[in-house]
Amino acid sequence: MDFHCHLDLYPNARAVAEEAARRNEFTWLVTTSPRAYEATSRVLGHVPRVLITPGLHPELVARRASELPELLKQIEQTAAVGEIGIDGSYRFKASLPVQRQVFEAAVSRSRELGGKVLSIHSRGAVKDVLTILLKHPGYGTAVLHWFTGTVAEMEAAYKMGCWFSVGPAAFSSEAGSAMAARLPRERVVPESDGPFAEENGAPIQPWSMERTAQLFAPHWECTAHEALAALHANGQRLLRTIDWPS
Repeated sequence: MDFHCHLDLYPNARAVAEEAARRNEFTWLVTTSPRAYEATSRVLGHVPRVLITPGLHPELVARRASELPELLKQIEQTAAVGEIGIDGSYRFKASLPVQRQVFEAAVSRSRELGGKVLSIHSRGAVKDVLTILLKHPGYGTAVLHWFTGTVAEMEAAYKMGCWFSVGPAAFSSEAGSAMAARLPRERVVPESDGPFAEENGAPIQPWSMERTAQLFAPHWECTAHEALAALHANGQRLLRTIDWPS
């Protein structure tokens, strides 16, 4: 399983997608813009066990905000949405006002449609993300991808019902490992965030779930096999929310 992957952006995307379909029972391909969603759906839409969802990545909002109407229409077609969110890091602070507008529009549209599962980018902006989610009860289920907020923000997100998708790259720093260890075990699902996320200088592949389990095991004080079983059980529960065929 992989609950957050940019499968379309690997150099050999078609081959990686076919291999992911062979190895994974589920791969969530999050797109970065409405136009990317359309193109990816045409090229990889036939690949089994891959969910392709519309998104508008916060890092691209400054130059792609005009695609928001397309995103809101695409959201009508799928049970899940991503990647969307807000990035509060220094590089993207200038676009924060429009980032908030785009994210809130997507969350509001999800609520109007009865609720969706959202894969959310929240780097440096967890407070903004949670504030907007709270304004729109009934938006669905939030999955905070590669969570890097504070413990207090994590606890607030947990109380709101949020999930957390985590991959091997989250363990690349002491701070990342410490946060991953504190995430609520019953709300964690695996992700790769490939090809952007790397381990040992190489892009992480969509079939990295076993590696993620190995990294969680010492923090959860269990075997890698037990950690893998826990991640799989969590994934199955979340897939029922997406109404993914078992």
